[in-house]
Amino acid sequence: MDEEIIKPKKPGPAVGEDLSELSVEELRERVVEFEDEIVRLKTEIEGKQSSKVTADSFFKL
Repeated sequence: MDEEIIKPKKPGPAVGEDLSELSVEELRERVVEFEDEIVRLKTEIEGKQSSKVTADSFFKL
């Protein structure tokens, strides 16, 4: 059986982190990472709101 090597996740950018040592390209990469995370968060919010509306209508007999 092959054992899968689990690599620790590289920590992503943090809000409020010192940016002075980063290059322009690194800053651009972080913008993309944050934009991707915003999309992921909004998708999760929409899913939860949809579930809540469904639950509310079910219990509102």
